[in-house]
Amino acid sequence: MNDEQRSLLLELSSRFSPPQGVKLSYGTAGFRADASLLESTVYRVGILAALRSLKTGAVTGLMITASHNQISDNGVKVADPSGGMLTQHWEPFADSIANAPDSSSLVQLIEAFVKKENILLDGKDVAEVLLGRDTRPSGSSLLEAAKQGVASIARATAVDMGVVTTPQLHWMVRAKNKCMEASEPNYYAQLSGSFRCLLELVPQGSLTSSTDDKLVVDGSDGVGGEKLETLKSMLNDTTIEVRNSGNGVLNDGVGADYVQKEKVVPRGFDTADVGLRCASLDGDADRLVYFFLEPNNTRIQLVDGDKIMALFALFIQEQLSVLNKNEDLTVSRSHQARIGVVQTAYANGASTQYLKHLGLEVVFTPTGVKHLHEKAAEFDIGIYFEANGHGTILFSETYISCLEDMNNDLQSTSRGSERHKAASRLLSVGKLINQAVGDALSGLLLVEAILKHFGWSIHRWNELYHDLPSRQLKVKVADRYAVVTANAETVVVKPLGLQEVIDAEIAKYNHGRCFIRPSGTEDVVRVYAEANTQESADALANSVAKLVEQILGSSSA
Repeated sequence: MNDEQRSLLLELSSRFSPPQGVKLSYGTAGFRADASLLESTVYRVGILAALRSLKTGAVTGLMITASHNQISDNGVKVADPSGGMLTQHWEPFADSIANAPDSSSLVQLIEAFVKKENILLDGKDVAEVLLGRDTRPSGSSLLEAAKQGVASIARATAVDMGVVTTPQLHWMVRAKNKCMEASEPNYYAQLSGSFRCLLELVPQGSLTSSTDDKLVVDGSDGVGGEKLETLKSMLNDTTIEVRNSGNGVLNDGVGADYVQKEKVVPRGFDTADVGLRCASLDGDADRLVYFFLEPNNTRIQLVDGDKIMALFALFIQEQLSVLNKNEDLTVSRSHQARIGVVQTAYANGASTQYLKHLGLEVVFTPTGVKHLHEKAAEFDIGIYFEANGHGTILFSETYISCLEDMNNDLQSTSRGSERHKAASRLLSVGKLINQAVGDALSGLLLVEAILKHFGWSIHRWNELYHDLPSRQLKVKVADRYAVVTANAETVVVKPLGLQEVIDAEIAKYNHGRCFIRPSGTEDVVRVYAEANTQESADALANSVAKLVEQILGSSSA
């Protein structure tokens, strides 16, 4: 780092003093806190995003959002050149610069890191960072801090993409690095075009189905509702009514997180909506859940991320089955796809059994989208979802190439055949679904297309399987790090003996399943339990919670 670059960093960083007594940690959601505490952090993440662009020689992204958090909060996270989340290798650096106490310490950390990573600040390489923010009032000032952070690195340019959903920004980063047009209109054009292709390929018999064509969407009073209003104008064959699209308070009694956790009707819905197909986005539109209201009841039937994944897996498996049927030598580049479904231990056991019953390969990872995404990328087609509604489908570049070859061959040899339609559907899914990150808007369109394909109502979809009753609890502990887990967080390794007593409790219940894991953000241990009745699930969770209190209490005494 030359003197000019050092002076620039010192000068600009001195304008953004970190809040006293606040320690932040970069996780799956990036940094999140009360918006009033984040100006310094966002400035410093701007520096990180620029350095990441220099290191990779590609465009990166920076998104200012706190997703489903309350409106007074905000946050910031980086999109890697792939369009995915920041590589885990850089997360410790994010933590260290966010918590550097002053400008001098910050510059020292940056100098040490660029040396370690062999990033040439004095070379001729340029950096480009796409910036986005959601609709939070604090977003404008934090965006300016991000711009200053990017400008602190010589030859780094910040490009303001405006108010966008988190998935839109990730999509734009991925598109830009694939030398594609990366504007918001391009995003809408790709989604609406591939959606129309899927509708054109709906089997004729399904068109006469009694499926209710109307979809009512809770936009969480966030950016997703606004964007869906724009997108739906391009969808002539689908009736979408958007509620909570910006006139109320963001995430206040609305949104996918609220609906999924509380299982109650969001604001703006009432008894007039009984039986209708409804969906809910979260604040930055990277989560999606469906639901329907029951007669004479304020509660809902939730169709969560697990069931969205089951629907996607069923459809893709059907297309692959058709594609691989009666294969002959005229399709010379055929490829048997390896399809995998990725879950965490929080997935309902009934969903796992359903997926396995379909004959699908089901694998588990630790909690966190970054773990799910990484594992899904190992398959030709990898599908991952969390129950909270965050997930997507990944198609490997190799398999997309094979599909394109198959589609071209079939177009010339058996145009309009079932196999040709199956190949076309899979290619359309690959374009519709956001392969960079979970995207409520693209996911919603894919759900709608598949329901039309099968001729299903939301009620028929919900009957794929019935969730086992479950209960989640939090146990406050002095040291959550005393708990060490293995096997995708399903088995306790430390303290010794704890897993054995948990197993003894589980054995008392029909269809019993229970695991514990330390929280990544709070000084608590989380307990998850399932059983054949709600009473049993509650009892199992409570008994294990007491065991955790007893054992961790005695070990820390």
